Amino acid sequence: MTKSELIAALMRKHPHLQLKDINLIVNTVFGAISRSLADNNRVELRGFGAFSIKERDPRIGRNPKTGEQVQVSKKFIPFFKTGKELHARINKAREV
Repeated sequence: MTKSELIAALMRKHPHLQLKDINLIVNTVFGAISRSLADNNRVELRGFGAFSIKERDPRIGRNPKTGEQVQVSKKFIPFFKTGKELHARINKAREV
């Protein structure tokens, strides 16, 4: 689901809200999550999952075009761990 699909789904579910209000809500939620991660804070949404930041150590990589070795510096990446309820719901939906 893309951001625009999420907004469309919210519009269908809440027709009394205007598009600009739903846009504001979605942008506010995503912005708050982004700012918290940028400040190295964990974001937990009970039943859904938790967003956090993981650190990747510096390493020697390889340029795929030339095969030349390059130094890759330390970096931080976003990480998402599913909550128990989401994990159970996904697995239940996949059972045949």
